[in-house]
Amino acid sequence: MTTSPDVPRLLDRAAFAAARRRTRAAGGGPDFLTARVAEDMADRLAATLRPFPRALDLASPGAAIADALRARPGAERVVRAAFEAGDGGDLVADPQAIPLAAESFDLVVSGLALQFADDLPGVFAQVRRLLRPDGLFLVALLGGDTLTELRQSFAAAEAEIDGGLSPRVMPFADVRAVGALLQRAGLALPVTDVDKVTVRYGSPIGLMQDLRAWGATNALVERNRRPLKRATLARALEVYAERFADADGRVRATFEIVWASGWAPHASQQQPLKPGSAKARLADALRPPKDD
Repeated sequence: MTTSPDVPRLLDRAAFAAARRRTRAAGGGPDFLTARVAEDMADRLAATLRPFPRALDLASPGAAIADALRARPGAERVVRAAFEAGDGGDLVADPQAIPLAAESFDLVVSGLALQFADDLPGVFAQVRRLLRPDGLFLVALLGGDTLTELRQSFAAAEAEIDGGLSPRVMPFADVRAVGALLQRAGLALPVTDVDKVTVRYGSPIGLMQDLRAWGATNALVERNRRPLKRATLARALEVYAERFADADGRVRATFEIVWASGWAPHASQQQPLKPGSAKARLADALRPPKDD
């Protein structure tokens, strides 16, 4: 994935791609998050009572979302774009330079993929370019509270054992920032909301095994390249169990899914009133009623 020279690189793309290849070779990990997002995506689109003849699934893992798009009434063409050739799909596309014609889709969706983009504003701008007037963009990506328990546990362990912190988890987007990026990209009627998912594991090791199975190992550019000390890992596991265990001993892991949608502008859409066109004063509306 390419980025502008002005955009800081967050992920080591070679390490990230290698982790994904290992995941595919091992058959992938648990799909409860991707299945949840695919089901929610289908429900949200079902609430929009209009057809989307031409749709693009942008880098969503697995085929569930693309399959749901193909099953919608009125679907004529669904294109599934993937980050890499091994991910399947109809084409390989850098989300920041998608090799497709402008205004070629009525709908662009993406589920649990774009949190890995270095240049999210650039991705949203590319999506805006692809949408026909009154086309819809619907995206789900991991938000800022994702894996907060794991981050806190490692931060405490490293401060105690190593005397300092090292980045271990991707800095995920804030829901307010995502809404602002939709507007910045020129998308109208932006809407955002959050779905917080709490998953319980028998131990923190179970969570770490799932992360490795998903290929979500630490691939940050600024990661510490030295092997993790056994003492640091052991202390992190202790902190996790001390702070984030339920009464039955199972530990919690938070996944925050940020949902966002916006529309390519069109004359038929609701427009804000021009300044000075109001027929009533705000002060009058806020004034308390007079006693009879």
